[in-house]
Amino acid sequence: MNALKLIGLVASSTLLAAAAAAQENYAAWPLLQPEFPSTGGGGIAIRGYNPVVAGDTCATDFTAVEPNGTAYHNIVEFGAVPAQGGVLCTNGRWRARDGSASGTTPFRVFIKDGVRRGSP
Repeated sequence: MNALKLIGLVASSTLLAAAAAAQENYAAWPLLQPEFPSTGGGGIAIRGYNPVVAGDTCATDFTAVEPNGTAYHNIVEFGAVPAQGGVLCTNGRWRARDGSASGTTPFRVFIKDGVRRGSP
């Protein structure tokens, strides 16, 4: 395969991937519940997740609760991206309030007209 064909194939693949992502219907996501399972698993429940948009950031305090009841107080911040008439909170980074842990999350939130929806 020559370089020109390869470049065309890569460009086509990139455009198809972007089109597929653009077709995701955020308004069809389930309503964000006051408690839901952690994307990290382990039976951990997430509570108090209520992202608020401020400029180009979505943020919320939340509590991660182990099955034995041990609670960890955290904050998560997302990039706020305009999407489908609302705001997509994406690329989340969380950290413990006491500085003992941090990480990323694949979870996303879509906010439109005051309604919050969580990624399936």
